[in-house]
Amino acid sequence: MELNRDQLLDAYRRMRRIRAFEEKLYDLVTAGKLPGFLHLYAGEEAVAVGVTMHLTDRDFIASTHRGHGHCIAKGVDMQRMMAELFGRSTGICKGKGGSMHIADLDVGMLGANGIVGAGIPLATGAALTAAIKKNGAVSVAFFGDGASNQGQFHECLNLAAVWKLPVLFVVENNGYGEATPCEFATSVTDIAERAHAYGIPGVIADGMDLFDVFEKAGEALKRARDGEGPTLLECKTYRYFGHYVGDPLTYRTKEEAEEVRQTRDPLERFEQNIVEEGGISAEELRRIDGAVAEEIEAAVAYAEAAPLPSPEEVLTDVYVSN
Repeated sequence: MELNRDQLLDAYRRMRRIRAFEEKLYDLVTAGKLPGFLHLYAGEEAVAVGVTMHLTDRDFIASTHRGHGHCIAKGVDMQRMMAELFGRSTGICKGKGGSMHIADLDVGMLGANGIVGAGIPLATGAALTAAIKKNGAVSVAFFGDGASNQGQFHECLNLAAVWKLPVLFVVENNGYGEATPCEFATSVTDIAERAHAYGIPGVIADGMDLFDVFEKAGEALKRARDGEGPTLLECKTYRYFGHYVGDPLTYRTKEEAEEVRQTRDPLERFEQNIVEEGGISAEELRRIDGAVAEEIEAAVAYAEAAPLPSPEEVLTDVYVSN
């Protein structure tokens, strides 16, 4: 599955936006300018981008507590995302959702989710809708290795397999569920093996390699669109920051994290590949870096200047109120 020049540049831009957005958030939180718990996606960019490059606005994704990367990859506006994180009324959810509950149905983003594994049934339901309507849409559930031990994971894989739903289940296996190493809590070495219990394909991708994710996600999504049912795609990846900003990271060594950054960084690997073989110059990529840096600063300025929600809005946009 070949990527043309425009697609290569688009992939790099999306990954750079995610990395820059997350690094800016880290700086804002540690400087005391942004409150609350934030779970950063830096290091995992190739997964979100490699998958969503195959999607359109009519396709849906469901995310996790670590959802900023999925949002940006799917096309959610970064200024309104930043305003949401600042709790401003111009945020994508009017300042009421915050980091773990960003959603934008206009671009097919069903939402980040603070409940582990809770996005899996949302994506499965969206796939059932697509199957009933026969509109050719697909859905994607992103979730972590820890979520693969939740009941809804197994229930949804079973139903999706029985009904041959057009859904892709993407396990972002970054090696740790909060502070617990995957092997301490998971019975299999490769989570993709669990697909065989439900009679569907289980595929492993290098989650630090955009090309590998793009190719394997593309095959799985084509299968879904062709009516052949779901796939479980396990992307072996790594998060650069802790489980949350402020995590003391006592469960892994600095040497481990540094080794990954130096040898497996998804942006650096992608750049090396496309400069050497894709006919794209390093100067072009530096221009993208500069433009993205300006976008991030503009997003922060937009958020800081935006008004807070008024007290009268406290009961609007809720399902139940007394």
